[in-house]
Amino acid sequence: MNISLVWSPFPMFCGGMRVLFGLIIILTTLSRHNSAMADGNSSSDAGNEFNLDSIRKALIRQEDTIVFCLIERARFPSNSRLYNDSLDLVTGFSGSLVHFIIQETEAIQAKAGRYENPEENAFFPENLPPSVVSNKYPQVLHPPAASVNVSTKIWEMYFNKLLPLFVRRGDDGNFASTAASDLDCLQALSRRIHYGKFVAEIKFRDAPQEYAAAIRSKDRDALMKLLTFEKVEEMVKKRVEKKARAFGQEVTVGNNEHLGNFKVDPAVVVRLFDEWVMPFTKFVQVEYLLRRLD
Repeated sequence: MNISLVWSPFPMFCGGMRVLFGLIIILTTLSRHNSAMADGNSSSDAGNEFNLDSIRKALIRQEDTIVFCLIERARFPSNSRLYNDSLDLVTGFSGSLVHFIIQETEAIQAKAGRYENPEENAFFPENLPPSVVSNKYPQVLHPPAASVNVSTKIWEMYFNKLLPLFVRRGDDGNFASTAASDLDCLQALSRRIHYGKFVAEIKFRDAPQEYAAAIRSKDRDALMKLLTFEKVEEMVKKRVEKKARAFGQEVTVGNNEHLGNFKVDPAVVVRLFDEWVMPFTKFVQVEYLLRRLD
């Protein structure tokens, strides 16, 4: 099947497939570079040293990545045409342009071995080709439980609930950079939320008997209670609010006229973690633990 871009009404995408896949390669490179810079390294966090302290440090680093990605996305307006399923911007493809770009980008990243890393979970796993490079990551997760994937929930939350909270309305036609920023946000959120599998594994190893009874009885409520620490959650919310203020402050020289102006409202970041990131993470933990004895 030939997939080509329509020429109108979006001339920036009218270069055909060579331009499109060139764009995707650029987006892939930028995404990998930004993720590595924000995380401080490009290796598997969980595989370097698997203990509760290393897990905690990884989660804190991932907060930084999420805040920086939101700030970058806030540079662009909503660009709603990018997300419209009915515009048929790509001939032969049924879906939005952002869907197409992210799906194709994931395919390229899969060939480079991104999804060999157990910390990475694709949004379109059914479309991933095999890796062409050999990557050996430490397998610390229990295999039957490692497949837990809530990417669909993250996708729907990001586009339908989160994005309208912090981007201004408008259309600047800069769809390529907007899609790249969306992908960075999605992958940062996915990494943080699915890291719950590693959290669940280390907690299970530390107290297997405490979790085993609830797992055998399939008692989700009991597992959720074991995993919930309200003081820790409050600390996370305070920390991400401070990060949003520190990283997103409008900086001026010689005056304070922009004091209190932020690139992303810190309250939105707190809400993101309170309503979605932490609940989704605990959901992942529960689903993982329910499969832990399989």
